[in-house]
Amino acid sequence: MIIPVEWTDEAVKMLDQRLLPMEEKWLMLKSYTEVADAIRDMVVRGAPAIGVSAAYGIALGAKQFVGTSAADLEDELDYVCEVMGKTRPTAVNLFWAIDRMKRTFQQAKAEGKSVSEIKQILIQDAKDIHEEDIESQRLIAQFGGELLKDDSTVLTHCNAGALATGGVWGTALGVVRGAINQGKKVSVIADETRPYLQGARLTAWELLQDDIPVTLITDSMSGHIMNQGKIHAVVVGSDRIAANGDVANKIGTYMVAVMAKRHNIPFYVAAPLSTVDLNCPTGEQIPIEERNIREITHVQEIQIAPEGIAVSNYAFDVTPNDLVTAIITEKGVARAPYTKSLRRMFEE
Repeated sequence: MIIPVEWTDEAVKMLDQRLLPMEEKWLMLKSYTEVADAIRDMVVRGAPAIGVSAAYGIALGAKQFVGTSAADLEDELDYVCEVMGKTRPTAVNLFWAIDRMKRTFQQAKAEGKSVSEIKQILIQDAKDIHEEDIESQRLIAQFGGELLKDDSTVLTHCNAGALATGGVWGTALGVVRGAINQGKKVSVIADETRPYLQGARLTAWELLQDDIPVTLITDSMSGHIMNQGKIHAVVVGSDRIAANGDVANKIGTYMVAVMAKRHNIPFYVAAPLSTVDLNCPTGEQIPIEERNIREITHVQEIQIAPEGIAVSNYAFDVTPNDLVTAIITEKGVARAPYTKSLRRMFEE
């Protein structure tokens, strides 16, 4: 069972995903700034995992506050939340977790709780966010597993497994695990997911840990393999879903969705409702993170591109809702028109 981030009394314990699959190293992050750096530097990644980590980082910042005034603690938390909010702009779960922790603080303050009591309340709420994430994954796995047919092969892009969440199931890989738990035979084709190689390094590693059949391919092979009839469904995660069902996910997802449409292959998105941003009307409003060009020009320390070459390194793209067969959440399966089906889930 993979749990990539945990709360301890001394620090936030986090698996350094930058080193996988060659090394399993756990970091003990003893300040909120270290947690923020870990989110920014891809020690932890995946929208749900980022949200859980941010909540723990905020709780850690509150725990280490040395004053006795709730007003001063509020000022400190505002700064901590500002630091967290600057780490990964596309992942809406980050901002969802920040907003929830702020609301928890305001409620405790309004109830006249002492600073020591507020600290414990914030720590508990961060733990609750983690537990709720794992439970939402279990439900996503159940609903999504029902969509996959027996003896099928699923294509994944990037890593949307336990490593990308609070742990155990995952979102896209949770759908695979859910189908297998339902007695179905399912195998996975994982594309490498350049430039950070989350598919090659993380998805492949995860599935091997669980003895789930997986074949690794290059990003450029997907169309060829679809054309051969070897892929029966595509399942991906998401970092932000707009109110109309447009989906932001790891760069390259849009191309996979277009090819799936061309070959009449269902394209499923698996994500908790915390990834749905009803305040974002369409994918055009989703901020797209740009990362260090070294991720493209180098593989670890080995340079693979000419010195001085111009580089673009967009971390995400947006898949239009008309390419999305269904969005799998902990409340069930949403289908077009997504503006209505997604909003209905929030009202249930």
